Amino acid sequence: MSTTSGTLAAKERSGNWWQIVLLGLLLAFVIFNFGWMYIKNGQDRQAVAYTTEIQVKSQELAKFASEAAGGNLDAFNQLDARRKEIDARVRYLNDGNPETGMPGYKDEEGASAALLKLTEGWRVLAAKAAGILSRKELVLDATATAGDFNTRMPVLNSRMNEVVNILTDRNAPASQVYISARQMLLADRMMRRLQEILAGGQSEAAVGGFQRDARLYGTVLSGLINGAPELSIRPLDNANARTILDDVNEQWGMLGNPVQRIIDAGPGIDEVKAASIDASNESGNVLLRAAELATAIERLPNERMLPNPIIGAVAGVASLLMLLVLGFSLIRDQQKRYHVTAELNHRNQEAILRLLDEMGSLAEGDLTVKATVTEDITGAIADSVNFAVEALRSLVTTINETAVQVAAAAQETQATAMHLAEAAEHQAQQITSASAAVNEIAVSIDEVSRNSSESADVAQRSVAIATKGVTVVRQTIDGMDSIRDQIQETSKRIKRLGESSQEIGSIVELINDIAEQTNILALNAAIQAASAGEAGRGFAVVADEVQRLAERSAGATKRIETLVQTIQSDTNEAVSSMEQTTAEVVSGARMAEDAGLALGEIEKVSNDLAELIQNISTAARQQSMAATNISATMNVIQEITTQTSVGASQTAESIGNLAELAADLRRSVADFKLPG
Repeated sequence: MSTTSGTLAAKERSGNWWQIVLLGLLLAFVIFNFGWMYIKNGQDRQAVAYTTEIQVKSQELAKFASEAAGGNLDAFNQLDARRKEIDARVRYLNDGNPETGMPGYKDEEGASAALLKLTEGWRVLAAKAAGILSRKELVLDATATAGDFNTRMPVLNSRMNEVVNILTDRNAPASQVYISARQMLLADRMMRRLQEILAGGQSEAAVGGFQRDARLYGTVLSGLINGAPELSIRPLDNANARTILDDVNEQWGMLGNPVQRIIDAGPGIDEVKAASIDASNESGNVLLRAAELATAIERLPNERMLPNPIIGAVAGVASLLMLLVLGFSLIRDQQKRYHVTAELNHRNQEAILRLLDEMGSLAEGDLTVKATVTEDITGAIADSVNFAVEALRSLVTTINETAVQVAAAAQETQATAMHLAEAAEHQAQQITSASAAVNEIAVSIDEVSRNSSESADVAQRSVAIATKGVTVVRQTIDGMDSIRDQIQETSKRIKRLGESSQEIGSIVELINDIAEQTNILALNAAIQAASAGEAGRGFAVVADEVQRLAERSAGATKRIETLVQTIQSDTNEAVSSMEQTTAEVVSGARMAEDAGLALGEIEKVSNDLAELIQNISTAARQQSMAATNISATMNVIQEITTQTSVGASQTAESIGNLAELAADLRRSVADFKLPG
C-alpha cells in the first residue's frame, strides 16, 4: 500500500512539474518584456529629447550664423558652441551615449532612415557653420576696419566742408569749390559702398566701386594740394585751406591700409554672407528631419518585436490562466492524497499497537524477547529493535566481564600507586637538599661576580689614567717640539743679527775711511785757503767746519764699532746658549717620547687586564644566573615531585573508588535476563 501511494504521488508531482515550469517561463517572459520595455522607453524619451534639442539649437545656429556674418564676436562663439552641441547629439543618436547607456539608432529598423536623413542634413549645415567660423578673423577684422573707416570719414567730411566754406568766402574759382565739395560726396558714397560690402550679395560691384572712389578721392586730394594738370586741378593758394587739406591728407594716408584690407576682404565676406543664408535654409531642413526622427522614435515601442506591450499582455493573460489551471490541479491532487493518507495512517496505528505489546517484556529487563517483522511501517522498527536487543545482550555480557577485570586491575594499580607516592616523597627530600646546596653555590658565585665587577672598574680607571698620561706626554712632546722650533727660529734670527752687525761694522769702517779722507780733504782745503789769502778766508771757515765734522764722525764710528763688537760677542754667546738649549729640548722630547711609549705599553696592558677581568666578571655573572636558574629549576622539580606524591596518593584513592564503581556496575546489570 505504501509503495502504491508513493507511485501515485510521484505521478501527480511529475504532472504538476511541467505546469510549474511553464508558468515560471511565462512569468519570467512577462517581467523581462515589461522591464526591457521600460528601459527602452526611457532611452526613446532621451533620444526624442535629443531631437527636440537639435530642432531648437539648429534655429539658434542659423540666427547666430547671420549675426556672426555681420561681425558679432559673441555670435561667433555661440555659433561654435551650438555646432558642437548639435554634433554631439547627432553622434549620440547614431552611436549611442555611453554615459547614460542610451544605444544608437542607426541600426534601428523603424528609425534608421529618418536618422540618416537628419545626419546628412546636419553634415551640410555643419559644413556651412564651419565655413563661417573659418572666416572669423577676416569678418571681425573687416567689421572693425569698417567701423574705424566710418568713424574717420565724417571727420574728414567736416574738415572738407571747412575748406569749401573758406573757398566760398574767398571767391575761389568755381571748379575748385566744386572739386572740394565733390570730395564729401565721394566720402559718403564710399561709406555706402562699405555697408554694401559688409552686407554681401553684391560684393564684387561694391568692392570695385569702393576701390575706384578711394583712388579718386586720394588723387583729387593730392591735386588740391600739389596740383594735377591731367585732371585740370590747380593747387589751392589759400594758406588756411591748405593747412586743413594737409591735415585731411595726413588722416587719409592713415586710412590707406584699412581701405586695402576692406577691398581684400570683400570676396571672403561675400562667401560668409552666402554661407549664413545657406545655413538659415539648411536649419529648416534639419528642423524638419529632426521632427521626422522624433515621430519615428515615438512609434518604435509599437513596431518592435521585443519588447512589445501587446505580446507582454498576451503572455500575462496566459500566465494567469496557467496559474488557475495549476491551482485547480493542486487542489484535486491534495484531496486524493488526503484519502490515501487516512487509510495508510489507520493501518500504521494497528501495527504500532501490536509492536508495543511485544515490547512490554523488554521494559522489565527481559532480553530474551524478539519482535515480529512485517511489511507494515513497523516492520523496519521491529527489525531495528531486534538488532538493538541483540547488541544490548552483548553489551551486558561485556560489562559483567569487564567489571571483574577492572576490579582485579584496580587492586594491583592501587598497590603500585602507594609505592610510587612513597618514592616521590623520598625524592622530594633529596631535591630539597640539592636545592639548598645550589643556592649556596649561587651566593658564592654572586660574590665572585661582584668582586670581578669591582676589579674591572679599577682596571678601567687604570686604563683611563694611563690614557690620560699618554695624552699629557703627547701634549708635552708637542710643546717641546714647539719650543725647539721657536728656539731654532730665534737662533736663526740672532745669527742674522750677528751677520747684520758684521755688515754694520763694515759700513762703520767705510764711514771711518770717509771721515779720514774728509779730514785730509779739509786740511788740504785749509791749506789752500791760507795760501789764497783774504779771498780764501770764507772757504777756510768752511774747511774748519768740515774738519770738525769729520772728527766727530770718526769718534761716532769708533763708538759704533765698539757697540757692534759688543753685539757680536753677545750674539755669539746667545747662539751658543740657544744651541745648548735646543740640544737639551731635543733630549727632553726624546725622554718624553720614551715615557709616552712606556705609558702606551701600560695602557695596553691595562686594557688587556680590564678585558680579562671583564670576561671573568661576565662569566661569573653568567654562572650566577645559571646557578639561580638551576636553583629555580630544582624548586620547580621539588614542587612537581610533591605534586606527584600527592597525585599518587590521590590516584591510589581514585583506583579504590574505581574498584567500588566496577562492583556497582556489576550490580546495575544484574537485573537483565539473558538467554540460556
